[in-house]
Amino acid sequence: MRISVQRPGDLTAADRAAWAAVQSQAATMGSPQLDNPFLAPEFTLAVGRHHRGVRVAVLREEGEPVAFFPFQRTAAGVGRAVGLGLSDCQGLVHRPGFQWDARELLRACGLAVWEFDHLVDGQKPFEEGVSGSFPSPVMDVEHGYEAYLGQIRSHSPKFVRTTLAKERKLGRDLGAVRYVHDERDPAALRTLMEWKSAQYRRTGRSDRFARPWIVELVEHLFHSRSPSFAGLLSVLYADGHPVAAHFGMRTPSVLACWFPAYDPAYAKYSPGLILHLRMAEAAAAEGVAYLDLGRGEKEYKESLKTRDLVVSEGWVTRPHPIALGHRARRAPVRALRNAVTARPRLREPADRLLKRVGRLRAGAR
Repeated sequence: MRISVQRPGDLTAADRAAWAAVQSQAATMGSPQLDNPFLAPEFTLAVGRHHRGVRVAVLREEGEPVAFFPFQRTAAGVGRAVGLGLSDCQGLVHRPGFQWDARELLRACGLAVWEFDHLVDGQKPFEEGVSGSFPSPVMDVEHGYEAYLGQIRSHSPKFVRTTLAKERKLGRDLGAVRYVHDERDPAALRTLMEWKSAQYRRTGRSDRFARPWIVELVEHLFHSRSPSFAGLLSVLYADGHPVAAHFGMRTPSVLACWFPAYDPAYAKYSPGLILHLRMAEAAAAEGVAYLDLGRGEKEYKESLKTRDLVVSEGWVTRPHPIALGHRARRAPVRALRNAVTARPRLREPADRLLKRVGRLRAGAR
């Protein structure tokens, strides 16, 4: 096996096509999790436009590419998954049955350590570095929207009934409800980012859209369109006015849910839930297998999901002082965060504290 490491922009057209082909075959070859948009070449190329350290290792057998490993690297040899903190799916994209040696791969990439927080299931050579695994809920629509509704009705009939009733009330109170699955108006994208920024601030979270590079990344992905990948903006309108929106990415079989938000003025109608049901209906009509809601315990995800995937966090290392130092710094932070999020009696007070901080921030402006 030969491993070459390149900047994303230096990949040949043939290599990019081979990467896309491996993904497109994943669902039929027993590894549907590899067809996630976060593992697509377009996502790595887009992040590479904004981060200098983004690289792709191309693994070849008999001259043919069989696997692709995207990563970010510092000058000291600390590696991270591409878009760590933003990406909801990470790992090595490979042909069925392909096996690799994790330490050999790190050595070829010039890495002492590679950190991940959403490692896709089925990456056995990386599993010895896993420090924790977590559910990542999905909405299965492969068998059609009515079959999906039937599944969630079976465990939450009140949720479906109430959400559909709120959609009807939204139409009666405000005017005709209209859903656009693939909205191409950049103004609608700007509205979504404004809503999401306000939500981050209101809940005391770090505002991702206060970082210019993330805004530019989303705008770039919004304009990315090919048969195998596209940025997808979906908007719910009432009487011609946007009330909820979502931006994510899709491959032929997976819609990765990423940035959902709604106008708080219409919160009583649960427009975000209505939007997700409309997204599921449209995705099913397009032949998508599932919507990936991403790791994280949220009430709306529990209501919408049909099952959970598993993603993991941790570090793959090889013997090196840099690896020891990096893990020593990062492990306590991860352990504290996971201890809080995994326990409702700790998570709920933490959420209240963050919201209080958000209110104080708003009052200070």
